[in-house]
Amino acid sequence: MEALAMNATFWTGKRVLVTGHTGFKGGWMVAWLRHLGAEVAGLALPPSTTPNLFDLAQTARDTVSVFADIRDPLAVKAVFDRFQPEIVFHMAAQAIVRASYDDPVGTYATNVMGTVHVFEAVRTSGVRVVVNVTSDKCYDNKEWVWGYRETDPLGGKDPYSSSKACAELVTAAYRSSFFSGTHRIGFASARAGNVIGGGDWAQDRLVPDVIAAIRNGQPVPVRNPDAVRPWQHVLEPLSGYILLAEHLWRDPAAFSSEWNFGPDADSVRTVRWLVDRLALLWGVPSQQMPQPGQHPHEARLLSLDSSKARAHLGWAPRWGLDRAASAVVEWYKAFEQGAAVRPVMVDQIDAFMNTRLN
Repeated sequence: MEALAMNATFWTGKRVLVTGHTGFKGGWMVAWLRHLGAEVAGLALPPSTTPNLFDLAQTARDTVSVFADIRDPLAVKAVFDRFQPEIVFHMAAQAIVRASYDDPVGTYATNVMGTVHVFEAVRTSGVRVVVNVTSDKCYDNKEWVWGYRETDPLGGKDPYSSSKACAELVTAAYRSSFFSGTHRIGFASARAGNVIGGGDWAQDRLVPDVIAAIRNGQPVPVRNPDAVRPWQHVLEPLSGYILLAEHLWRDPAAFSSEWNFGPDADSVRTVRWLVDRLALLWGVPSQQMPQPGQHPHEARLLSLDSSKARAHLGWAPRWGLDRAASAVVEWYKAFEQGAAVRPVMVDQIDAFMNTRLN
């Protein structure tokens, strides 16, 4: 296969709304879309950490940025009325499993009703493509050794996972009720695994914990070192979302469905393995310790089957986990040295797009 075939001509001048643009994945998505020449607007809560990718990447410099809550339908509608997007990537969410135990009501309000509010705004606008980003955790996880396919049952043993399954049901209902037939638009959902990359400072996620421990010369607190996860660099699923949007624009009837974007089997590794590799790449000994306290249920094994995206979108993972981990360390070391992070992100995006597959 050749280098990644993003259609820059397609994206030039397209009006794209990214919900959740102040977050980790949303920040990378905005940087990539702007690099492709799109006109981008963002709708999200203000950044929740200091430091944060939104400020460091100067996202507001070339983006129409609106701080608002997707739980407020009037605020959501106002953004659509103001910006008139053609393509929507819905990425705003309460994305932390453990936080969903502390605030289940807020989690469902954001991940389910927030999604409804976005879709309601789509109904009364000129949007042509919607990609709703959910999660691999939307599946009824039986901890099988094989990957889940898009046709497998939805479920969720915790409020976060359940809320993402609910968001998938909402997507399917709106697609069949309002966005098919004579009013058809491209309307799909996208499911990805555990993403890693530079600029993530969210609480209770592995890479921020590892980087903080390394910077402070302390052991990394780890809850479940033997838990197996489908790790992938953040650019992997984002490339899938972008390709999917292009296909939805050209042929909404053929591509309006559910899509997995997961890594190759050799990137499905334990938490312990990733901690060790990040420490090695940083050049320090790997030190791990059990995280104290009581911890809620977490699945020990989860992986995705992305055969559908490979066959019908021409999508495939570009970076193995070694390359992904190297990019993570490269980004945080540049940040440590006081470098501007936006050029680092653009360089990594270009390197990713130019990576050729065998």
